[in-house]
Amino acid sequence: MFERFSRSWQLIKASAGVLSQDKELLVFPLLSTISALLVGATFIVPLVATNAFEGMQSEEGINPIAAIIGFAFYFTQYFVIFFFNTALVGAAMIRLDGGDPTVADGLRIASKKFVPLLGYAAIAATVGLILRAIQERAGFVGKWVVGLLGAAWTVATFLVVPVLVSRDIGPIDAVKESAVLLKKTWGENIIGNGGLGIIFFLFYLLLAFAFVGVFMLAGAAKSGTLMAILIATAVFAFVVVALVQAALSGIYAAALYRHATGAADAPGFDGALLTSAFRVK
Repeated sequence: MFERFSRSWQLIKASAGVLSQDKELLVFPLLSTISALLVGATFIVPLVATNAFEGMQSEEGINPIAAIIGFAFYFTQYFVIFFFNTALVGAAMIRLDGGDPTVADGLRIASKKFVPLLGYAAIAATVGLILRAIQERAGFVGKWVVGLLGAAWTVATFLVVPVLVSRDIGPIDAVKESAVLLKKTWGENIIGNGGLGIIFFLFYLLLAFAFVGVFMLAGAAKSGTLMAILIATAVFAFVVVALVQAALSGIYAAALYRHATGAADAPGFDGALLTSAFRVK
């Protein structure tokens, strides 16, 4: 366990080194978050305002209207997420190749992949909707199996965005190549990416404990102004950590793809370390 934690920490430091050179990479996950929230509001607010949720509920199979709206929501949400993730990975690729990327460079790369990203969003939306439908109708064991299927899909598509950034191919071929690269190079179990999640979970936990303690002190002081400032600070801190995590994940994916395809190791990334980020069963 300690070895995995240490390896993940080294990966984070290497990715953070890239992020420290290009702090503008944080703009992409920020834009992705804002866009995802706008998409959610666009779908949810009208449904709530018109009480359409009640009409969409059905106990006899799948409601066609609900399925169409659900697919449209998944499709739009996935597209904006993939678009800005592509911009992030594209900009990270430029830095890993020795260049000096800008936000405009990332957006330009993502714009050129507009059509393939639409196709990939449609595939991901279909998979997501199917898994959601199965999960809602399955028992405890069924939900556990669906969770495993969802995890397997995440692993198989981990390198799809770097593949789309680097090659002029369609979404189906990109999914296939992502799965082949993972199986051929490191096996099926992601260690490094899981380590990133564990380390950032610890960051979130520490922040939560710190703010709970401060909130208790502010409550004892009975200061509404102080409490409002603390709440705003807490939200800001969690948002910043989430943006950093998303940016580091994108940089990590770009570096892994470069290593998988035999590109020269980028500064700060040890090839042996990247290889050990995955373990064959």
